[in-house]
Order: sequence, then structure tokens, then C-alpha cells
Amino acid sequence: METQFSRAALATASGRRANEILRSCVHCGLCNATCPTYQLLGDELDGPRGRIYLIKSLLEAPEPGRAKVAQTHLDRCLTCRACETTCPSGVAYGELLEIGRDAADEQAARTLWQRMMRQWLGLVVPSIRWFPRWVALGRLLRWVLPARLKAALPGSPAASVAPSKLSKPVLPPVKPSSRRALLLQGCVQRAATPEVNAAVIRFFNNQGVETVLADGEGCCGGLNLHLGQAAPARQAMRRNLDALTPLLDQVQWVVSSASGCGVTVKDYGRLLADDPEYAAAASRLASMTRDLAEVAAELVGRDAPALASVQGKPVNAAGPVPAVKQMTPSPTFPGSTPAARDEPADVLGPPPRKVAWHPPCTLQHGQRISGLVEGMLAAAGYELAPVKDAHLCCGAAGTYALLQPELADQLKRNKLANLTVAQPQVIATANVGCQMHLASAAHRPVVHWIQLLSRSVSDVA
Repeated sequence: METQFSRAALATASGRRANEILRSCVHCGLCNATCPTYQLLGDELDGPRGRIYLIKSLLEAPEPGRAKVAQTHLDRCLTCRACETTCPSGVAYGELLEIGRDAADEQAARTLWQRMMRQWLGLVVPSIRWFPRWVALGRLLRWVLPARLKAALPGSPAASVAPSKLSKPVLPPVKPSSRRALLLQGCVQRAATPEVNAAVIRFFNNQGVETVLADGEGCCGGLNLHLGQAAPARQAMRRNLDALTPLLDQVQWVVSSASGCGVTVKDYGRLLADDPEYAAAASRLASMTRDLAEVAAELVGRDAPALASVQGKPVNAAGPVPAVKQMTPSPTFPGSTPAARDEPADVLGPPPRKVAWHPPCTLQHGQRISGLVEGMLAAAGYELAPVKDAHLCCGAAGTYALLQPELADQLKRNKLANLTVAQPQVIATANVGCQMHLASAAHRPVVHWIQLLSRSVSDVA
């Protein structure tokens, strides 16, 4: 793609990078075929190719009226990055989108309501102090809340553990030679689905891996980044680096069980590359960060090619189901409720059980991880239900469900229709946002896949 950037634009790091990315695009339009919003709306400007042209115009010839149009269409982008896995030219669309959104917000003012909503989301949702309080208040006032906000509330507090309890787990004795994993606790997940972190620690305990948790860890910065709040996002990253860096010499991996957090932390090196104080630490943390699926596959002795071969066969094909042993739950948190230690039997009964797997966009497109979870679940005896259009976004996308509710609801309905057509007993995913979004309308349990695997580990590793 030909560009005509001014010298002033090319004098900035973001301008030079945008120019480089734009020039890699051959405007073939293959990206539109996998874009969820283009499929829903059929508007060229609501597909990646059209958005790329909008960003190009913003950077080449700034103009408020044009910026307002661009802002509307860029806001509708889910940042699912499905276009990146489709693009034959390797266009770094997600990175270009960050630059484009910043440019649009600089050139066109948002309405007062938009500014207030985004400011509230950026301050409250990533806060491990305030988000649980707002959730508790929402539960108290559930009866007066609009249906949309009521559906967005996390589940019953009976399954919750106080966030403070997550900083001091009681772990079994571990031999000095045993491996250690620094678990990222997250912000929303810590308050909304704490049973996931409990399941991760239980799984690690049973694999002989000691879990390390960092006092002072907070939001990864991903939520602010998606809102176009670059300064708060980078400040959150620096706070996390202050909390996590002192522990890196003591662990083999930094593990994220929420794929949305993992894709952000893995990108710390790029996002803080121009920060002289934090660049080296950011690069090191990013290089050590793994999605839980990557580490779990290594621990149970299965690599990506082996797992791909599992998926190459018909799910639940005729033949013996792999032998499975039940894992014994271990008490992880002092004072935790039974619900925090053991998932309900009607959700996680003995395998095989029919499971519909929803791979979050941040896992399959952002981190380019596929096949690992499916392979482990199949090997553990779970029957994987066939799911049409598994590459498409469910509509959660961080704060998207609140900022673009109509599109998010339509995407959720489409996704649930595809996930449930084979009548699975449970839906499994790998990101707290997807889990909450789908659970609001699924009419069946929606869990993190580690809650299934932590109860069943194959003997045929």
C-alpha cells in the first residue's frame, strides 16, 4: 500500500511504525472473510481493510470530521485479530489499531457520556480494590439494574474467595529440585472467578510444581490499552514489573490462566521498549510468560504435534477411551469455602463428559495457540463437541460488551448457537471475559478448561 506521510508524522516512532505496517498491506481483502463485524454489518469500513484505510487517512491528513467517522468504526472493532491469522502478508493489524485509535481520539472529541463511561471502566474494572466492591454493590441492587448490567454481573458470591486470600496460599511441601511457576492472578478473574486460580494451583500441586504468587500484582494493563488509555496501561505494566521482577529468578515460568492477560504480558517488551527504566525487565518478563495451556501440556507430557494428532481423529472415535485417574483436590486457601476448592459434581463429573470448547481470540489469534487444550481434554477422556466457526469472536472482547452491547449480544447469540448445537453438558473456555459473557446466556455451565483438567489427568501422557 502506498503511503504519503508528512515528515512530521515520520519523525515520531508511532508514525514510522504505522507507515511500515501500512506498506505491508496489499489490500487483498482476505481479512474481511474472518472479521466478525464485517460479517454482521457488511460494511467495508467495519472490516479490517476499511479500517486500515481509515487509519491511513487519519495519519496522512488529520481532519476532525474524518476522525469522527474513523472513531465510530474503530470502536466497533473487537481487536480479535482474526484478520492477522488470515492475512497472507503478515500485517500487524492489532498494533496499527492501537496507533489509529490514539490518533482518532486526539483529532475528535468524544461525547461527555463516552468519556465518563470509559473513564469509569478504566479506573474501576482493573482495580483489585474497587472492582470487587462494585460487584458486591451490583449484587445488592440486582433487582433494579437494567437487564444488560444484571447479566454482566459475575456469578453467585458463594463461589467466591476474598481477594486477600489469594496472596497467601497454603502449599504442600515441595522438594528443592521441583519446578516453580509464578501465577498471574489477574484483576477481574481474582474477583469474578476465583475458583479458576484455585484449580490452577490444585493442578500444579498434583504435578509437583510449586505455585508462587506476587504481592502487589495488579491488572496487566490490557483493559486500559483496549480503551485507548495508553498512559494508565503503561503505568499498570510498570507496577506489575515492580511486583513480579524480584521473583523471576526463583521460577521457571510466569503463567497466565486468562488468555487476555497472557497476550498482553507477552507483549510487554514491545509496549515498554522506549522506557529506559523498564524496557529490559519488560522484555525478560515477556520472554518468560506462558499461557497455562503451554505449561500444562508440557507437564502432562504432551507436545503440540502429539496434541494435533489427537485432534486429527474424529472426536470420541471408536476405540478405548484413555485411562483416567481422578485428581485429589488439595486445600489451597486458608478459610476457603468448599465451592472454592471443588467444582460442583454436576458440572465436573467423572469423564468422559461432552464439552464444547470455545478458544478465546486472545488464545488462538493473539497468542497463536491452538490444539493444546483440545488435545489434553480429549486425552483426559472428555468428548469434544463439534463447533462451527470456532475462529469467530464471542463478543466479550474486554469492555466491548458494555460499549457495543448490540453487536456483542448478536455475536454471543451466534456463538452460543454454534457451541450448543451438539448438546454439550458444559462449555469450556480460557479467558474470564469470555466465560462471564457466555455464562450470562448459556443455560449450562461455562467453566475454565483447567477446572476440567485439574480433576482428570490422563495416564497415557
